[in-house]
Amino acid sequence: MEANETICYCKHVTLADIDAALSQAKTIRDLESTFEDVQKITNCSTGCGKCHDRILDVIASKMYK
Repeated sequence: MEANETICYCKHVTLADIDAALSQAKTIRDLESTFEDVQKITNCSTGCGKCHDRILDVIASKMYK
């Protein structure tokens, strides 16, 4: 995936935005809590919700490297 690849089209959130949000997140506890932190920071997955699973996949790939 490219850093400028759009992950959430409704809110125009890119992979780079998600990476930045993960850096800002206070702690990376579990997948769902981390998703909620990223969602608060970027507003991703607050439109149609189609990107939810893709965002979880991105977060999981970063968490479980």
